[in-house]
Amino acid sequence: MSDLAFSHLDPMGRARMVDVTPKDPTHRRAVARCKVFMAAETTAAIANREVNKGDVLAVARVAGIQAAKRTSDVIPLCHPLLVGSVHINFEIGDEHIEVEAQVETVDRTGVEMEALTACAISALTVYDMCKSMDRGMVISDIALWEKTGGKSGTYRRVDPTRDGH
Repeated sequence: MSDLAFSHLDPMGRARMVDVTPKDPTHRRAVARCKVFMAAETTAAIANREVNKGDVLAVARVAGIQAAKRTSDVIPLCHPLLVGSVHINFEIGDEHIEVEAQVETVDRTGVEMEALTACAISALTVYDMCKSMDRGMVISDIALWEKTGGKSGTYRRVDPTRDGH
């Protein structure tokens, strides 16, 4: 048997919420990214604000912010956090939109799940607002790119395409 214990299981193997009350609150930050791949005509329509349902990125930004604040409502063992800030940014490529969510707090546990949830919901909102013109869209590559704060310190994902490898 491994020395690794599952923190979300009690000694009887039942699900539990990890007790973070003994921890000191610290500044914590997480960045998540994903991509929504689509037809070039769809990215152009989004960029030019020509989608019939409205300003896709404005709505997706608000959806991501709301999602970060409500993460504990949809991830069962996630702690409810006082989210201090949420920034959702978009980069429009020829046939994709990259979504980046950055979440910060001062709390006893990290905001990785809040950043990932914000990113996913922003991407899903892009899909929802554009599905009538492009049902072939694909949401992919959702990942944690950075996290700071807490006992485990800093984590940064290595991107071989950006490092020239």
